[in-house]
Amino acid sequence: MISNGLGARRVNYLKVTEIFRKTLGILLLVAIVSVPFFKPVQTYFSIPDQVTIFKDQHPGTIPTLASAETKIKAGDTIVSQDGNALIGNEVGESSVLYEVSGLPIKKVNVNVLDDFKVIPGGQSIGVKLHTLGVLIVGHHLVETSSGKVSPGEDANIKVGDILLKINGNDIKQMSDVAPFVKKAGEDKEALKLTMKRNDETFETNLTPKYDHKDSKYRIGLYIRDSAAGIGTMTFYHPDSKKYGALGHVISDMDTRKPIEIHEGTIVRSNVTSIDKGSNGVPGEKHARFSAKENRIGSITRNSPFGIFGELDKQVDNGLRDKPMPIALSHQVKEGPAKILTVLEGEKVEEFDVEIVSTVPQKFPATKGMIVKITDPKLLKVTGGIVQGMSGSPIIQDGKVVGAVTHVFVNDPTSGYGVHIEWMLHEAGIDIYKSKPKEKAS
Repeated sequence: MISNGLGARRVNYLKVTEIFRKTLGILLLVAIVSVPFFKPVQTYFSIPDQVTIFKDQHPGTIPTLASAETKIKAGDTIVSQDGNALIGNEVGESSVLYEVSGLPIKKVNVNVLDDFKVIPGGQSIGVKLHTLGVLIVGHHLVETSSGKVSPGEDANIKVGDILLKINGNDIKQMSDVAPFVKKAGEDKEALKLTMKRNDETFETNLTPKYDHKDSKYRIGLYIRDSAAGIGTMTFYHPDSKKYGALGHVISDMDTRKPIEIHEGTIVRSNVTSIDKGSNGVPGEKHARFSAKENRIGSITRNSPFGIFGELDKQVDNGLRDKPMPIALSHQVKEGPAKILTVLEGEKVEEFDVEIVSTVPQKFPATKGMIVKITDPKLLKVTGGIVQGMSGSPIIQDGKVVGAVTHVFVNDPTSGYGVHIEWMLHEAGIDIYKSKPKEKAS
């Protein structure tokens, strides 16, 4: 009886111990899961490891942490502090240290860049691109005496390929092709073609066939050597004369592939009418321009971030024609902003928008912001964001922060934006370099 009582007490003790362990484990798990939701912890994790600001511009801010004191690097003159605002006094690198009761808990490196400004755009522009080589946009059948054939398909040429050379000779425009086709057809010889497909170059042989329908030798390919359209100027950098526009790549209408350019120009354009956008149906600006007249600059690059080149001279927008500071991606915030764009003729106007979300990006990326049109006049005329508005500069707190790029098909009032930081990078403008310090005489 005594041993049985001891055994029962031992079993009860083990059960209580097991329950205590499980309860303690659950409490610890809840505590661990809950920690990230505490305000001080959230604030701590929101403190960046590095902050980049511009000299003599609106001060950058860092989060404040309860009971923590922030101290600028001892003896530093590069950065000064006003509350949680950092002010760049000189170009260079510094740091800020968070301390609690004299103990360091977080270090933030601070990089001060030289003052940088651009002139915002907003002008409607006409775009004319000449492709690198000629672009294959389709196949067709040649009616020969033995039936219909497609020499281009037989040569394993696909839509989207680029014809670079024929028999070792550079092909720069469509008119360069016909003489080679005629001669090869008459001589019953194959053409040696140098083609480009994506990033690879290859060679193939193509034998022209005589088309009895139109009495000419044909290669069974539809080709194109140029493209045209309209968009909006984003910025102009007066020091380098470089500009950026559109905020997205120009693709061929048939192949849907980015156009590799040989050369290109931008010209003034005149907005004549606008098709209002609605759910499922994107709107569109219609404009008139001459590719031979009113040239304002060159196009040297067509990238996912827009088109870039140099302006022949500064083109004013009539609203904001003086250089303005820019904001880096981490400096853009959710809230009210403005865009510059044209609704009629060449008149640039300013409209209200809301930056719904913005993602601080450490590396170039195209869709960094979501922008919503809130201006009653713009909504009445366009329904929101329409084709041709791409590139319209976004301005917030007196800074150029980015450009409108894409519309949401199912919500034309909203769309994506790209940060100006990455457009400047694509334009070949290095905003991060520091000017060498002058030596004392």
